[in-house]
Amino acid sequence: MDRTAQLTAHALGSGIAYDPPATRAPGTTGPGSLHVRAARVLADNWTGVSTVPSRSLYPHQWSWDSAFIAIGLRHLSPLRAQTELETLLAAQWADGRIPHIVFNPSVPLDAYFPSPDFWRSSTAGRAAGAPRTVQTSGIVQPPVHALAAWLVHRADPGLSRARGFLATAYPRLAAWHRYLLHRRDLGGGGLASVVHPWEQGMDNSPCWDAPLARVAPAPARSFHRADLDHGAAEDRPTDLDYGRYVRLATEYRDAEYVDRQREFAVEDPAFNALLIASEHALACIAQELGATGTARHARAERLTAALVDRLWDPEREIFLCRDLRGGPIPERGISGLIPLILPELPREIAAALVRTLSGPHFATGTRLVPSYDLLGTAFDPHRYWRGPAWANTGWLLERGLREHGERERADALGEAVLRTADATGFAEYVDPYTGEACGATGFSWTAALAIDLHHRRHAPRREGQKHH
Repeated sequence: MDRTAQLTAHALGSGIAYDPPATRAPGTTGPGSLHVRAARVLADNWTGVSTVPSRSLYPHQWSWDSAFIAIGLRHLSPLRAQTELETLLAAQWADGRIPHIVFNPSVPLDAYFPSPDFWRSSTAGRAAGAPRTVQTSGIVQPPVHALAAWLVHRADPGLSRARGFLATAYPRLAAWHRYLLHRRDLGGGGLASVVHPWEQGMDNSPCWDAPLARVAPAPARSFHRADLDHGAAEDRPTDLDYGRYVRLATEYRDAEYVDRQREFAVEDPAFNALLIASEHALACIAQELGATGTARHARAERLTAALVDRLWDPEREIFLCRDLRGGPIPERGISGLIPLILPELPREIAAALVRTLSGPHFATGTRLVPSYDLLGTAFDPHRYWRGPAWANTGWLLERGLREHGERERADALGEAVLRTADATGFAEYVDPYTGEACGATGFSWTAALAIDLHHRRHAPRREGQKHH
């Protein structure tokens, strides 16, 4: 049901955590409109308590997918958007981690690998406080959740307050951030580390090739790749890389999910930028609940300084991943551009990121921003995160460009994401040159973020209000 006319929001100011007032956007009601078709994708992928990324390829609930999905759902049903995040947060571990998958017990074990019997969360994760009533994975994904919760609240503040949505979510989100800032500061420099490529979300990026080379792959006969039952092999990670993913996950599980430096430990710029953006959002949530957000804003500023100090490369004009064993990884991935979303980023660094985003490494001849350096030796326009363009990174960069005053570039990127999503049936990812669909179609976060871009594009601006 299209409830956009019922949405309310208040102009609370500017900054990364804010959006313009939600209104009924033009073109949202016709049976053939992008809005209606995107809403149908989300309805088809709704399980009753959460949204699967794809019915065939990803039949469970994924962590950062649900955050992006909620951001789009808020324009359709604020209640469903709140439920999406509440279902995810209900599977949080006692140590604060939000697992990257919450498994649906009605889905057959062989529908997805690694399945619940691989992760063994209720037994291997017992010491870390894994829930007993639901099966999850043991690793995490990027912390977009507080930002999503704040935007969902703003879609219908009255409903949110009546249900106690933020009052319930806030302590869980605060515990999630504590986990990342304390247990995952494996490098001692204040930034969170990922201990598996799946945690960063950009699973198959060439940025992981060097640290992954240290990992002996699990034998191919020890697992079955269910992803190849639904996706083309040339679009997916290689068997060698997948074997390494399985080895890392196995060792983490067998160590009862204790966080310490192992063969793979990387500080990633996008992961930490999203943590910082969510710290700003937590400050807004604290203020909504009657507390002060000063300490959280200050923490976000300190984290921004640490991000610049540890991961910024002034010569390449991009943020780099840092391998805690091997140092900076000299690969230009889209992860290194995502810090553009941060409001306190030094002006000269923001300008340099815009140059990189608009230059030969990411823009020559492309329709959308590729996930990896066009000039890099590992670039592949179709293989998972080694070159294809994704809606979620496009959405983040559109916000970042707008945050730093690049309105025309932001408009052009937002329009390109919308046009491509529409033309491909909301594909999981696309060839950045041709826009050809790759992976699954009817992909939830593509549909959700297309709805959000469409609404924000048509929302009237108020005088003196930044368009976030």
